[in-house]
Amino acid sequence: MGVLERAKTRKIFFGTDHDALVRIVVINILITAVLFLIRSIYQLSGIELSHFQSDIAVWFVLPSHISDLLVRPWTLLTYMFTHLEILSLLANMLWLWAFGFIFQDLIGRRKLAPLYLYGGLAGGFVFLSYCYFVPALRDTASSLYLTGANAPVMAIAVAATYAAPKYRIFPMLNGGIRLWMLTVVYVVLSIAGTSLTSPATYSAALAGALVGILFISRLNNGHDPGRWMTRMYDWFFDLFNPDKMTVAEANKKHIFYDTHGKSPFHKKPTLNQERIDEILDKINLSGYHSLTVEEKDILHRAGEEEL
Repeated sequence: MGVLERAKTRKIFFGTDHDALVRIVVINILITAVLFLIRSIYQLSGIELSHFQSDIAVWFVLPSHISDLLVRPWTLLTYMFTHLEILSLLANMLWLWAFGFIFQDLIGRRKLAPLYLYGGLAGGFVFLSYCYFVPALRDTASSLYLTGANAPVMAIAVAATYAAPKYRIFPMLNGGIRLWMLTVVYVVLSIAGTSLTSPATYSAALAGALVGILFISRLNNGHDPGRWMTRMYDWFFDLFNPDKMTVAEANKKHIFYDTHGKSPFHKKPTLNQERIDEILDKINLSGYHSLTVEEKDILHRAGEEEL
């Protein structure tokens, strides 16, 4: 059974709980805004922008030398949320919103963030490998770096298209436009833009595309490659949620308090003829209304058991 046959169509709203698309876009914008603020301070202070690159930007972008990566290993994650050009940020976020919206509608919100990270990581590793193993790039590799969301956005675009190649957008325009057509336009523009810098850059984007195909293939085979990420995410944020029970509390509630729909234990008094006679005498003296709930229950049971 394919992933689309199992998935339900979801309506996505800006700011909806668990809307990974909004959160990823916000993170990209925040990191880029902070970097541009710092760069503006450098410019207003009369400091050359080359110092901004060596002092600040290098802590966010992915270096081409593995030795530099060992010093700044977090850049393998931060680079995919970092943009050093406004136009690059706008382009990537527009494409991310377009394909991410469709992807979440088809596959679900909890699959987007893992795919984004997988695509970015694959692009980063391919970029490093390309710079390390291609002799022509070794001399100039010191000036190369990888930044931007090209690889993860490519992964999301290709994944959405691979999951539903007949998906149509803008249905009011003569029946709509096939999603694969939009993806082809994006791939051509993306590769054409990145090839102006270095083949290593668009090789990272192609790695993201391959990850998108593999991700959907795994889902179609019944395996969720991002399940461990979502579980870790839920576990981490549940630590700061006072309304969320801990595992121990949940187990205690399940073992000691969860009756699974059964009534709690109720002690029933033992039936004997002497006790019944006492109740009957009480009825003769004070009437049936004077009996307690327990005594009425005894009479009822005695009638059922014909004691």
